[in-house]
Amino acid sequence: MKLVIVSGLSGSGKSVVLHTLEDLSFYCIDNLPLSLLKEFATQMAQGALGEYQRAAVGIDARNLNNDFGSFADLISQIRDLGLACEIIFLQADDNTLIKRFSETRRKHPLTKAGTSLAEAIKQERKLLGGVSINADWCIDSSRTNIHQLRDIIRAQMLSDSKSLTLTFLSFGFKHGIPVDADFVFDIRCLPNPHWDPQLRALTGMSKEVQLFLDKEPDVNEMYQDIQRFLERWIPAFQADNRTYMTVAIGCTGGQHRSVYLAKRLHDHFSSFNFDVLLRHRELSL
Repeated sequence: MKLVIVSGLSGSGKSVVLHTLEDLSFYCIDNLPLSLLKEFATQMAQGALGEYQRAAVGIDARNLNNDFGSFADLISQIRDLGLACEIIFLQADDNTLIKRFSETRRKHPLTKAGTSLAEAIKQERKLLGGVSINADWCIDSSRTNIHQLRDIIRAQMLSDSKSLTLTFLSFGFKHGIPVDADFVFDIRCLPNPHWDPQLRALTGMSKEVQLFLDKEPDVNEMYQDIQRFLERWIPAFQADNRTYMTVAIGCTGGQHRSVYLAKRLHDHFSSFNFDVLLRHRELSL
């Protein structure tokens, strides 16, 4: 039996994740008070959900009576019941959240007289700090649309593997470092296809750019160094019961070098005994 706890900042995509899980035949409850979580888990462990072997609950700041300070102890008690418990935490940067609330014209659950939207977001981050620090999987949806977020969740939950899910993420430093990355590798020192007029409009997915980078000794040496580092340390994280890991590869604009190297690493590690995903953040805009 598996219990997925979906939490995160308002406007970050929690409802999208819960709806996706529901489509995958999870028994879903949104905005469950934290005080009822252990009781729900107990009923689940006792088979009270009938045919449902997988459930997902949304836990967030809408219930102001929630005491998130004891969250870690609560999760430990739930796991002692014999349930496989997984925590997904969603977040986004402040500007993105403010823009989303402005577009939807919805009210933030922590806004009130004398509290601005920016202040409410800050309060919510602090309130949910105990949840985020215990999360198995943190997803930054700042530059992820609804369809991409659904695909990320579906790819993981439909996987037959019980081992680590390893995501290679290409990005551009000029657009900001992804906050949900476990490792960030800066490859801006490598030769840049951008300065070749014939390659500038292409991406690291094109054969021409790949041939350009394949010929560069520094590119191959960087690839080998990152590959050896990950092969050395990923098993240690697996042994520590890590479920998700995101390796971010960044160049200046996120169009050529990072795309090329992320794909090359993805292809190499796809033969290993864990699920491997590939995302190109800047190519999804």
